[in-house]
Amino acid sequence: MIQFQIPTNAFLTTTTNAFCHVPYTGMGSAENPNYLNDLKNTYNSFSQHKLQSAVNELLNVLNEDLPQIYQLLGFDILTICVVPRAKAENAYKPNQQLFRKTVQKSIDKMHGLADGINYIRRHTNTYTTHLGERAPNYINDGAEPYPGITERTCDISADAAGKNILLIDDIYTPGVNIDEDAINALLNAGAKTLAFYAVGKVQRN
Repeated sequence: MIQFQIPTNAFLTTTTNAFCHVPYTGMGSAENPNYLNDLKNTYNSFSQHKLQSAVNELLNVLNEDLPQIYQLLGFDILTICVVPRAKAENAYKPNQQLFRKTVQKSIDKMHGLADGINYIRRHTNTYTTHLGERAPNYINDGAEPYPGITERTCDISADAAGKNILLIDDIYTPGVNIDEDAINALLNAGAKTLAFYAVGKVQRN
């Protein structure tokens, strides 16, 4: 596991302690966590076997990393939240929300981790940044990232107030600012502390 910091910018008012499991080196490359792309299941077309294999790989990673993060942060209770996908909740089938479901399954029996998986729920489509304009037969509507986009396109639970939160995403890409904005939204909702974890972190020179 790798520790790093997310610096402040127009989207994020507080420097945030962060963790990732591995570098994200590009879809299809040998050392890349390619199961994360399988879990996106963009066209809801992957076989159950392929999806279950990806779920199992993610579970192994979460079961390794999350107890370590819990110990490092040192809180009695750490509430786990997940960054929502780009489109509104009703745009996805259950097999396209397996990342969130797998995080929930992983923390279910972990000591000290509380379920805040649904604290952020997307109600309005946003631009799917990792697909851009190149995805065939995919309507990539919605706004590109801007400061405050999470608060304007998501319902954020009042239960976030006063909690020590670990916000989780599949892939962190510096400069895109989706995760920075989601962190800030939870802080604006009254979260006591906020740390961040992604399975993969895109490397920027």
